[in-house]
Amino acid sequence: MCCGRNGNNLPLAKDVVNLYKANGITSMRLYDPNPETLNALKDSNIRVMLCIPNEKLQALTDPKEAYNWVVANVINYIKQVKIRYQSVGNNISPVNNGTSQFVPFLLPAMENVQQVITVELKNRVKVSTTIETGLLANATSPPSQSTFRGDVTSFIKPIIELLKQNNAPLPANIYPYFAYVADPDHVSFSYAMFTQVEPDSSGYTHLFEAMLDSIYYAIEKAIGEK
Repeated sequence: MCCGRNGNNLPLAKDVVNLYKANGITSMRLYDPNPETLNALKDSNIRVMLCIPNEKLQALTDPKEAYNWVVANVINYIKQVKIRYQSVGNNISPVNNGTSQFVPFLLPAMENVQQVITVELKNRVKVSTTIETGLLANATSPPSQSTFRGDVTSFIKPIIELLKQNNAPLPANIYPYFAYVADPDHVSFSYAMFTQVEPDSSGYTHLFEAMLDSIYYAIEKAIGEK
């Protein structure tokens, strides 16, 4: 479950961690290495995906800066906090979604962070990035035909190859409700909100699963391309 901190009157980090524990939530995604939250997570059973904010990526194209970042935010906590994944950037895309300025920095930053994790932590933490479904040419109709857009292929393929080399996953932000809002004439509310009973022509009863499978199919095709 995501633990965002955009807003006001936010609860204390220790109260958020206690809420996770009380409800049996065993995984947390942190959008930045907030020390208060990391300290509250110490000696808990909660697995953590720690994110590096997009605006930090340019600095991390310098190997020394990448080393310092990993030491300060991962190595200094790893003995007491179950950091399992390191997401380098979020929703970065050459498509016009407001993050294209970070594209040149993403892969070098990932490679530098991966190098530090490999040397210092023996790959105990999996390094990746988190993508958006806007990278796909065909997100849902049907999922088996999904591919990455032609204009993002040169961006995404080296990232997938890096993840493959290190046996790391590729997280994705999947928002069925936003798909409904963007195209209510073709995406029903029930299909987007997990309440549809009858499957669609591809055999899916809800949009989330269709969008997820679209990403799997696109990755499979990208790996298979020479």
